[in-house]
Amino acid sequence: MSNQHYHLAHLNIGLARAPLFDPVMAGFLAKLEEMNNLAYDSPGFVWHLKIDIYNPEDLAMYGEPGVLFNLSVWESVESLYTYVYRSQHGTMMKSRRDWFNPMDGPSYALWWLPVEELPTLADGKKRIAHLAAHGPTPHAFTFKDSFPNPAAVPQPQREGALILQPQSSLRPLQP
Repeated sequence: MSNQHYHLAHLNIGLARAPLFDPVMAGFLAKLEEMNNLAYDSPGFVWHLKIDIYNPEDLAMYGEPGVLFNLSVWESVESLYTYVYRSQHGTMMKSRRDWFNPMDGPSYALWWLPVEELPTLADGKKRIAHLAAHGPTPHAFTFKDSFPNPAAVPQPQREGALILQPQSSLRPLQP
């Protein structure tokens, strides 16, 4: 495990053109295990929600018919980006319109979470909804409009248990 304080969570959703085992989806299904294994072996990969694609209840976890999803955790935006766009997965992405319909709104969201936590599908759905409603924010963002790992953001200086504030915020006590 990394010595970072935060990891990057990623929920990706797609509106399938047909049920998963329909011939229309055969090319996608044929590559699914290969793409998952490629992710597992990629630098920066941390975790992936594994589901049984033969179990209708697992496929229905997103709660919307025909929506396929992928929930994963990575060490950084860069490591996920490299996997998605610069590996064999990138070649597969070029065929995504063969298997998935265009969506109104975001098809994925990224967010930071403490290393000791794993994301939930419910949280990921809320992040995509937040992204759709508010655009990219530190709560949910995209590759194009990403936010830094919170551990990389300078924190206020501490002296003992007090947080030192800029001098302009100090006011004299009134008698």
